[in-house]
Amino acid sequence: MDIGTTLPVWSIVPFAGMLLSIAVFPLVKPEWWEKNQLWVALAWSLVFLVPFTHAYGMGQALESLSETVLGDYVPFIVLLLGLFTVAGGIHVKGTIVGTTKNNVILLALGTFIASWVGTTGAAMLLIRPVLRANLWRKHKTHVIVFFIFLVANMGGCLTPLGDPPLFLGYLRGVPFFWTLQHIWPILLFNAIVMLVVFALIDRHFYKLEGKEGLDALALEGSAEKRTPIGIEGWHNFFWLALIIVAVILNGAIPQMDLFIDPATGATYGFEVEGVHIGVDYLVQIVLILLAMAGSWQTTDREIHHANKFEWGPIAEVAKLFIGIFITMIPALAILRTNGASLGVDMPMEFFWATGALSSFLDNSPTYVVFLTTAGALGSGAADAVATTVGSVDPTILLAISAGAVFMGANTYIGNAPNFMVKNIAERASVKMPSFFGYMGWSCAILVPLFIVDTLLFFL
Repeated sequence: MDIGTTLPVWSIVPFAGMLLSIAVFPLVKPEWWEKNQLWVALAWSLVFLVPFTHAYGMGQALESLSETVLGDYVPFIVLLLGLFTVAGGIHVKGTIVGTTKNNVILLALGTFIASWVGTTGAAMLLIRPVLRANLWRKHKTHVIVFFIFLVANMGGCLTPLGDPPLFLGYLRGVPFFWTLQHIWPILLFNAIVMLVVFALIDRHFYKLEGKEGLDALALEGSAEKRTPIGIEGWHNFFWLALIIVAVILNGAIPQMDLFIDPATGATYGFEVEGVHIGVDYLVQIVLILLAMAGSWQTTDREIHHANKFEWGPIAEVAKLFIGIFITMIPALAILRTNGASLGVDMPMEFFWATGALSSFLDNSPTYVVFLTTAGALGSGAADAVATTVGSVDPTILLAISAGAVFMGANTYIGNAPNFMVKNIAERASVKMPSFFGYMGWSCAILVPLFIVDTLLFFL
């Protein structure tokens, strides 16, 4: 049943309430919010589920809930949990001084590796070294904000390993290296602009540090006082590689005849309330959990202590995003049903429509909706991309890909690593912007950049 045709627009009120709770409660009742995040998420979920069940019946409610929780939330949170645990076992030791030059290098490095280990993997690997490098600074909020912009979002645009929307595109026939071949000029342009802007802002705040800044420069220039940089917990790169293999297998197994049930055309598996749990799903979950358990058991606790590793950040993401995923059901259903009738048919429109919705909704299903819309439009161009949803104009596909990945940086909930980085930074005593305060940063810095992107690449 296509519930998107009958769901009223006001059914998204619980989702709006969930977002407002995330934005407002930390400001007005921070201690209460810290203790009651899960209950707030469950309360808004019930505000949606109770009338939905009454209107559509228990069967439809269980099917929609299973599709969201089993099909989307469980793989999402298991992947984050695996990357969070494994990255927490890798410690970059040595003296890294948070000068403007070193901060630019760290941000550039994170942006480069995000497409190969995922935005979550890159963010979890580098956020702790960045925090330690800038521990002495009084003014460092901007460092973490730009870290979210670049490492937790934009850097993941080159391959399907970088960000989940691109992986869904890969599953629907977009060649693995297509995005790398076409989006790198946009990423290079954006990264250079962002790093230059960051360097100017960071240089301004660095000058305000006074004596501490002069002492940091002296330490940076003293080879005798610096501790050599090194990595502890090297074996965790094996567990990280296993997680990457698990993600690749999730996409490769459905394309192997060995695992396809001739009777259904799907992978061998079983059904749970209308949701197919195939061998591809199980392999990914099992391998990621194996990597997580292996990392935890084989990593010296001194490394976790050095990283100030704790479960709080991933626990907060798990609590809040279960509410976001459930209350998001009507918004995504309405979007899936009406996406083709939105009048979006130009690259710039796809860029902004995909990006704007990806800023608040899960960018993976948003990407799929607009990819499907683009496939329905079709394309007779010689370089059109053949996908399972139709032939897609390459500039439109580029716009959808860039919008889904880049604009996830617009809000804390646009991409899961955003919230994790914020939480880790706050536990390291960094005063992070509020939900709306962060959007102030993104509106001032990212939106003008995206307007330039539109003029240069999508007109």
